[in-house]
Amino acid sequence: MTIAEATAVDTARLERLLGAAVTDAGATSAAGLIVLGERLGLWAALADGPLTTAELAARTGTVERHVREWARAQAAGGYLTYHAGTAGDTELYSLDPEQTLAFDPDGPVNLGSMFRLAVTLLRGLDRLETSMRTGRGIGYDEQDDAVVSGIADFFRAGYTTHLLDEWIPSLEGVSERLTAGARVADVGCGHGITTILLAQRFPASTFHGFDFDPGSIEQARAAATDAGVADRVHFELCDATEIPALGYDLVCTFDALHDYGQPDHAARRVRECLEPGGSWMVVEPKAGDTVADNLNPVGRLYYSGSTYLCVPNSLSQGGAALGAQAGEQALRQVISGAGFGDVRVTAETPFNIVLHARV
Repeated sequence: MTIAEATAVDTARLERLLGAAVTDAGATSAAGLIVLGERLGLWAALADGPLTTAELAARTGTVERHVREWARAQAAGGYLTYHAGTAGDTELYSLDPEQTLAFDPDGPVNLGSMFRLAVTLLRGLDRLETSMRTGRGIGYDEQDDAVVSGIADFFRAGYTTHLLDEWIPSLEGVSERLTAGARVADVGCGHGITTILLAQRFPASTFHGFDFDPGSIEQARAAATDAGVADRVHFELCDATEIPALGYDLVCTFDALHDYGQPDHAARRVRECLEPGGSWMVVEPKAGDTVADNLNPVGRLYYSGSTYLCVPNSLSQGGAALGAQAGEQALRQVISGAGFGDVRVTAETPFNIVLHARV
């Protein structure tokens, strides 16, 4: 008796489900191998390819037989390009231009950071299980340092690519105000990536970064010193609902509003702290307003990350737990509810949406 006869299942649908499961299981195991490729220098060495696996092993001080299996796995996943050798039994591997760009740590995509974060998140399954059973939540300050660093690396490429030349220019009048000299708050600044990028572009302005994770504030301060902007960039340990009212011309919140325990209270505090005519730039993960809108690869990526990180963080503060796929409508409700009468979407990427809020 077949499966279909025994259970009355649709075999075509079952085959699609099994195909998706094989893809996902392969991707889960491949993620660790991609990270190992970074650690061992395999990806960097392949920039000079095509190489045989023996040449690749020799250049990286690794064992050829391990490298051969690793390369085959990456080629099967589409991350390496396989070339059959002229002798018929020689394997050559290379990175094509698109693969090279995708794995460039300083490029606009940096796939390596995404896989590093995925592997790091898997280490926290036991902690997440406890949170899901008890509802206690997990604050970012309770996460492993590698998780917080992984989040910073994951978002870095997008911020570096889009913030200064696309997102800021999309905000009416903001670039001119920053050029002339403005006071800026970066709320939920993390490692200070966005704060420092803005400070480097707009030397006449001063910047204040706020985050409630002590480790992130330490990293941000060190990064500001290394970037030579510590005289104009100040980082403080502070909850989003308690930022000091210094009179800001611009407040920025990058991929953080949905993480807050009390996003509505934080939004009201932002409004209280803005100068007349000031702006709030809210950058959030791109999402539709319904679950059905988000049942796609990007939605799954964000729903998964939100299960590991965003929802537990908000719940740890007894919060609303908007989640990373809250959607534009839910975000507008939070922002407008704080008294912002003018809320506009000014820019989008495949991963983010930018809202410009003014009173």
